[in-house]
Amino acid sequence: MSKLTGDTLRETIKGVLDTAKENDRKFTETVELQIGLKNYDPSRDKRFSGTVRLPNMPRPNRKICVLGDQQHCDEAQAAGIPFMGVEDLKKLNKNKKAIKKLAQKYDMFLASDSLIKQIPRLLGPGLNKAGKFPTLLTHSDNIVVKCDELKSQIKFQLKKALCLGVAIGHVKMTEAQLFANINLAVNFLVSLLKKNWQNVKSLTVKSTMGKPHRLY
Repeated sequence: MSKLTGDTLRETIKGVLDTAKENDRKFTETVELQIGLKNYDPSRDKRFSGTVRLPNMPRPNRKICVLGDQQHCDEAQAAGIPFMGVEDLKKLNKNKKAIKKLAQKYDMFLASDSLIKQIPRLLGPGLNKAGKFPTLLTHSDNIVVKCDELKSQIKFQLKKALCLGVAIGHVKMTEAQLFANINLAVNFLVSLLKKNWQNVKSLTVKSTMGKPHRLY
């Protein structure tokens, strides 16, 4: 059962968007949901992880790279999507610095079904450690649609800190779109927690350059 009321959520979203309009930036600000947790001991409690797709995305600023076979590389090139083939990956020669740089350059990766099992052998554990192990790409997938689906996903993952932050939209979206995204994201997060709402200390929404607006 959600503890968020529709009126509170709408008021919070309106505050974030009004602030963004008052300070018109030269770029599209991201809207972020910040979560504070309580009654959790990351060193003892099981660390949760979960991915949910939001209905009103994708975020165009998320960068995706395709690690593909020849067909997928050709499709990526035609669609203007960054790509690397097997020979490109071999040239990295498992160099940790080069692989770390690759992981930092892109937000996420897609890999051909024929290539995904070779990733650990070709690149070592670098992408996995960065939390960016590739998502499977098959030849029945439309590569553009698959990228859009991936861009619309957010991931909640508890590590050592009891605070999380995920992008749930941008300031050019409507109040209704942000309402749906935040509502879904919060309810999904609560479902991952061992004591549900009892583990939620605070919820805050803010734009990239805007002030935080307390939601819960």
